[in-house]
Amino acid sequence: METKSEKARLLFENGYNCSQAVFGAFCDDIGIEFKSALRIASSFGGGMGRLREVCGAVSGMFMVAGMIYGYDEPKDAEGKKEHYKLIQELAQRFTTVNGTIVCRELLGLGKGPDNPIPEERTESYYKRRPCSEYVKCAAEIMEQYISQKKAEALSE
Repeated sequence: METKSEKARLLFENGYNCSQAVFGAFCDDIGIEFKSALRIASSFGGGMGRLREVCGAVSGMFMVAGMIYGYDEPKDAEGKKEHYKLIQELAQRFTTVNGTIVCRELLGLGKGPDNPIPEERTESYYKRRPCSEYVKCAAEIMEQYISQKKAEALSE
């Protein structure tokens, strides 16, 4: 059985951006059509349109968390608090493994946006860019969190 983290890594290595790869790997679990998931996540690759801000894999993980655990009532202060607490926890888990959630810092790039033209996905691209590992990590963190919550629910 293929894990979500492996599926996310394969999606990335097949040319989807980092955010699409993570969000797309969970589309069946969150009840969203794959093509819709790809479109929703398309803006977040490269740290949000290659601005190199929050890592797209992390953004994809946050979108999955929102679909599963998010709130939808504007006056639900408790739901909002709990969701933001979850997002901070997921960010911390990613940071603990990788040192940061900021794309430019993960890739050792300078400040400011990058060229908006995506690089060709070649063998040398994958050797220089550890992004497939970040994608796998973000999906794995989300996978582990979901499993943990399911286990807690069963033990109650």
